[in-house]
This record gives sequence, structure tokens and C-alpha cells, in this order.
Amino acid sequence: MKRTFYKWRFIFIPIGIAAFLTLISFVVMQLWNNLLPGILHVGAITFWQAMGIFILCKILFGFGKGGKPGWGGGGGNPWMRKRMEERFKNMSAEEQERFKAKMRDRNCGWDNHGRFGRPWDNFNPEQESKEKQD
Repeated sequence: MKRTFYKWRFIFIPIGIAAFLTLISFVVMQLWNNLLPGILHVGAITFWQAMGIFILCKILFGFGKGGKPGWGGGGGNPWMRKRMEERFKNMSAEEQERFKAKMRDRNCGWDNHGRFGRPWDNFNPEQESKEKQD
């Protein structure tokens, strides 16, 4: 059974991708043609134009890689994480505490619903660099 799947995957996977792209393009076309002409007074589009818009959006906005919530959980920008790590290395312990207190005061309500933690509360630059080396 396993050999059969491996044998036919070169046929079924491209067909599945083409079917998915066709379905999404049809949905984009229908949404565009039913909503936007009445709202923004734009013209209707064809199926191929809808497919082009979908592919363009995927190129511009990404392919949905996902990631952990919050910028400190690994789904954020690596250059910001590196910058924060360097900043913490150059701070004394009391400067780190002052910074944490300042950030707690400015949390903007992100922590109120429990969705995002405050990554700087448990920030340890030595531990981060050890994890990256492993």
C-alpha cells in the first residue's frame, strides 16, 4: 500500500494543488464580482484575473508560515530579537529591572486577555544564545 501511494503521489499532488488553486480563484472572483463593484465601483474580473490576484497576494503577503503568538515566542522578527538580546547584554541588573517595569506599564493591553505574554519577563540572553547554538 505504501508503494502505491509513493507511486501515484506525483500525479495526485499536482492535481490536488491545481484543484485547490481553481477553487480559491473561483471564490476570489465571486467575492470580487459580488462585493466590490457595488462598494468601490470597480469592474468585474475574470477567473484568470482572480487567479492572478490570488497569486500576487500570496507573493506579497506570504504563504501563511504561521508561528508562535507574540514577537518573543519565536514567530517574530529575528533582527528585533537579536537587537533586544544585545541591549540586555549591555544593561546592568537594575537597568534591566527598570526596563521591565517600564514595559509592564506600557503593555497596551496585550497581556490582559492572556493571549500574549511579556517575553522580557523571563528574558535570559545567555540561555537564548545556548539554545541557538544547539
